[in-house]
Amino acid sequence: MTPDQALLHRSIVDPAAPRPDGMIDSAGRPAGRRFDVYRNNVTVSLIEALETAFPVLRKLVGDENFRHLARAFLRRHPPSSPLMLFYGDAMPDFLSGFAPTGQLGYLPDVARLELAMRISYHAADAVPLARSRLEALAPEALWSTHLTLAPSVLVIRSRWPLHAIWRYNVEVGAPRPKPAAEDVIVLRPDYDPVPHCLGPGAATFVDALRAGRTFGEAHDAATDDAPAFDLSATLTLLLAGGAITGIGALP
Repeated sequence: MTPDQALLHRSIVDPAAPRPDGMIDSAGRPAGRRFDVYRNNVTVSLIEALETAFPVLRKLVGDENFRHLARAFLRRHPPSSPLMLFYGDAMPDFLSGFAPTGQLGYLPDVARLELAMRISYHAADAVPLARSRLEALAPEALWSTHLTLAPSVLVIRSRWPLHAIWRYNVEVGAPRPKPAAEDVIVLRPDYDPVPHCLGPGAATFVDALRAGRTFGEAHDAATDDAPAFDLSATLTLLLAGGAITGIGALP
């Protein structure tokens, strides 16, 4: 991006920035107010895109505060692509350093979860593995098997009650969050992604499978991380959520 392009980019997303020199309308007159109207329309459109992308975050901070937050975000992180599919991917890191919401330490993880659900929604389709194929494996064969996970499967580790915060803000009658760390997995069994709270060690198990470790290695990593790891409950969740899409022997 040239210096002139960078100045134009900054001027469009920041109402306080001066108008770039040389801006003229179709009649050759200084753009003036017409540029201001265009700049305002761009700002409004980007704020609306962020409101759509982060509904729980918006609810947590309130509509007016979210608009202030969104304006600060778009000035620091203007779109880098004409495709708005994942605009806002820098929101978690932005929130981590945004002083006005610094006392709400869980907000970056809420943004990570909302981004993960958007990414999961747009991830490539994959055919789930039939439960019977996994159950047909002998224990020793299962231990040396690699499991392939669907592209839509995403894990967010959090020191906050992340799943409970999400539920409390989207489900009527959901219980109030209690102070406890919660890891969350996003699964997409049909068309819409759904977040689930993971038990102790389950995030380590899933991450190990994703990294290409065998079933047995993933199990050992999970139990090392959390002796209370519940393999049966974790497998049941993964199979019900269409998360496992393939099996293969140890190469």
